[in-house]
Order: sequence, then C-alpha cells, then structure tokens
Amino acid sequence: MNNHEIDFKLYGDDMQFVEVELDPQETVIAEAGSLMMMDQEIKMETIFGDGSSNQGGLMGKLIGAGKRVITGESLFMTTFTNTGVGKKHVSFASPYPGKIVPMDLSELNGKIICQKDAFLAAAKGVSVGIEFQRKIRTGFFGGEGFIMQKLEGDGLAFVHAGGTIHSRTLQHGEKLIVDTGCLVAMTGSVDYNIEFVGGVKTALFGGEGLFFATLTGPGTVWVQSLPFSRLASKVFAALPEKGGNKGEGGIGGLFNMFNE
Repeated sequence: MNNHEIDFKLYGDDMQFVEVELDPQETVIAEAGSLMMMDQEIKMETIFGDGSSNQGGLMGKLIGAGKRVITGESLFMTTFTNTGVGKKHVSFASPYPGKIVPMDLSELNGKIICQKDAFLAAAKGVSVGIEFQRKIRTGFFGGEGFIMQKLEGDGLAFVHAGGTIHSRTLQHGEKLIVDTGCLVAMTGSVDYNIEFVGGVKTALFGGEGLFFATLTGPGTVWVQSLPFSRLASKVFAALPEKGGNKGEGGIGGLFNMFNE
C-alpha cells in the first residue's frame, strides 16, 4: 500500500465533520481552510501540490500546483502529521450543509472523478489531479466546466457535497440521466456525456436547465440532492435588494421596517 493507512469517524448529520486518527508519523492532506480542530502534537505544513510521491522534484510540484489553479482551487494544500507518541486526531469540516463520504480508492480501482470543489481531505499519497473531458460538448456544457478533479491512489479520500448523497451502481451499458449540478463523483470506468434537453418548450420553460449529464456504466455514481449553486441562487434571489420579500423573517422584518 502506497498511501498512509488512516482511521476516521464521522460526526453530525447535515453539518458533518470527519475526525481522522493518525498513528505516529502518519499524515493526512486537506484543502486549505478545511481544518476544524487538531491535537497539540499534530504538525501542520503548507505545501505545493498534493504531496504524492509521483510529483518528483520542484518542477513536478509546480506542475501539480498549477493543475490545482486550473480547477479553481488554491495553489497550496495543507498536510497534518502526527509528530507525537501515540494516536492523535485532526478534524475537518464541510464548508456548507451536506454530507461527507469516505471513499476507499483501493476498492474503487484506484481512481474517482469528482466535481472540482468536492474534495475535502485524504491520506497522504493520494494524488489530486485534473481530469479533462475528452468531448468538447461535455466540457463546455457539463455544468462543472471543462475540467473535473481526479483522485488516484489506494488510500482513503473524503468527498463532500450538498444535501443528501446517494450512490448508484450502474451495470455495463446501463444509463443514468442526472442534472449536471447534482453529479458529485463517479468511478473512472463510467462514461460521462452531455445531452441537450429535447423540445424547445422543455428547454425554455422546464426549469431544469438546457443540458443533462448522461452516465453510462459500468461503475458507481454519487449524486447530491442540493448542489451549492442551487442553494446559493435561492438565497441570492431572496435578498431584499434582489426583490425578495422584506416582510419575511419575523423580528428581522420589524427591524427592516424601522430602518427604511
């Protein structure tokens, strides 16, 4: 096994965090800003790239960091290493309401592809890279952009998404049609394509967008019930300056009345 073997425990329901247990000298990598708390003898270090062994040298690290910028992520990642004696703990929290899903890459053929902001943390050695969509139409109209993240290795990775996450195993040739924003992750064997919504009326007035993701098995797909983009658009539309109802909110509405 090339990746560090870490243990973990999930806490919470709709606002989850994951507690990772590290043996001496074990390390976990995480997105910058995802730390919730850690024991005293956990050493935190900011690094270029993801710290995986296949980056090799300064140039490899710079390329790895550059790939992360393309996906919209930070140049840096953070490592957390147990430098003490005995087991220590470090916890990471989701950035918005939803679920955290642990994925053992050794049981998923060593690779998963996920939306660019789904990765939360992983055992050291897991490679966090980019997955270019081979089909131009898929890239431009896929809802998550031309590039998605790929996680490779044989260790544990933690992915988060909004609302409830549902996994679906597809047989060979079996197809699943998903709203593009609801797609969280899929194994590398799943074929991902984009299809236009049939019918002009459906496309213009259906309220579900112009494109759907078509996923063809074999493989496993993870879908979220509440994409952050959908949640953000509802909150934005409800703001008073955007035409939302100023009278909502009870006491808050009373204060607004006196402030006008």
